[in-house]
Amino acid sequence: MTDPTIAQSVLFPDLFDKPFVATFDREQASSDGGAVLLKAAERVYGLVKAFGRCLIDRRAPEKVRHTLEDLVGQRVFGIACGHPDGNDSDRLADDPIHKLLLGRDPVAGGRLASQPTVSRFENGAGRVALYRLGRELAASVIERHRHRLRGRARRITIDLDPTDDPTHGEQQLTFFNGHYDSWCYLPLLAFVSFDREAEQYLCAAVLRPGKAQAPDGTLGVLCRLLALLRSAFPEARFLVRLDGGFASPEVFDFLDAEPRLDYVVAMAKNAVLLRAAEPVMVAARAENRLREKTAHFYLDTRYRARTWSRERRVVIKAEVVQLTGRQPRDNPRFVVTNLRQTPRFIYEKVYCGRGDIENRIKELHDGLQIDRTSCHSFWANQLRVLLTAAAYVLMQELRLRAARTACARTQVTWLRDRLLKLGAHVVRSVRRIVLHLPRPTPDLDAWRQIALALGARAG
Repeated sequence: MTDPTIAQSVLFPDLFDKPFVATFDREQASSDGGAVLLKAAERVYGLVKAFGRCLIDRRAPEKVRHTLEDLVGQRVFGIACGHPDGNDSDRLADDPIHKLLLGRDPVAGGRLASQPTVSRFENGAGRVALYRLGRELAASVIERHRHRLRGRARRITIDLDPTDDPTHGEQQLTFFNGHYDSWCYLPLLAFVSFDREAEQYLCAAVLRPGKAQAPDGTLGVLCRLLALLRSAFPEARFLVRLDGGFASPEVFDFLDAEPRLDYVVAMAKNAVLLRAAEPVMVAARAENRLREKTAHFYLDTRYRARTWSRERRVVIKAEVVQLTGRQPRDNPRFVVTNLRQTPRFIYEKVYCGRGDIENRIKELHDGLQIDRTSCHSFWANQLRVLLTAAAYVLMQELRLRAARTACARTQVTWLRDRLLKLGAHVVRSVRRIVLHLPRPTPDLDAWRQIALALGARAG
């Protein structure tokens, strides 16, 4: 309800050549008019319904006004539209587009859930239900791409990476992490990519305490993903790419035991590896002195750490970095692998490709605020992470459908601003619902292409 005591219009008497009045009096209007694309994308995955099935509703049935499926949908669609906080629920309760996304009549339909209802929902999820949600997220993403690629992929790449999630309250299991110099959580994110496609699709998001080590939870996530992927793509070969924090004996033993699986895992330097790298470091230093620019050479060696069960191949990148106005700096890098290609190819063409997931993680932070984990309960924050992951999956689907348009490689924030944040007026009649969108929409062609690819018909 609009507060009648607050003026709903403003006047600029001398801003233009005539007095200008801005009046907020348009009924059944929304600033998220383009978000109907999210509903079409969600229909491809069925994540909202699947998440709703995973949760247990302990409320008295006669008092339920908003089903778990509705609450999941409200949060997922709201996050995708740039409303990441539960407090946004009150402001969106009467928005006709958000009611429409939940299958309600945009005009006469009931109000959406309030902030207290959303808060109780987020705090009601238990550990077992959250595990089921995580598995459902991975299964839905993998099934979507199995259907898209008809189960045919020669190589599937799995990238895992932790990210810091700073906390500023009294959240459970938040700890001070010296590496990030903050109190935080350390979510573990997993992405899959197929053959030579550029997009890396989010398929797992596990919230972890602030003192978690990089390998914590890694084997569980890999076991889950590999089982689902092998079922969906029985002829595929797999590549796992990991940062240096994952280089533990347990992870290496697991990777070596898996059939049809290659891996490249960065490793921290130590005295033995530095001695092995020294001959090529000498060459890199000489090249740097001669050309006065960054120089690097490659080498490989066999190495077995004291805690390892076997000897493994290590690719060495001997690099001397030259930055303008600074002294040259040695920068040797080491990557453990079971691949057989040349050291240069493995490092530059295989391992360095994992760096693009930093852009995906940046999207999750800046675009969808996956770090909005402000609930006191750790499990409530895990639910928020999974809901944000589901919203990101939908945004990735929109980007996939925007192939060969200006939005094909657009960041999530720009994708939302260009395609979803459209002023709209909703008109409902007995026979249909009409959404009036601005004629001069800058990315109208991309919006139409995505809509048609998601099942719309030209009219």
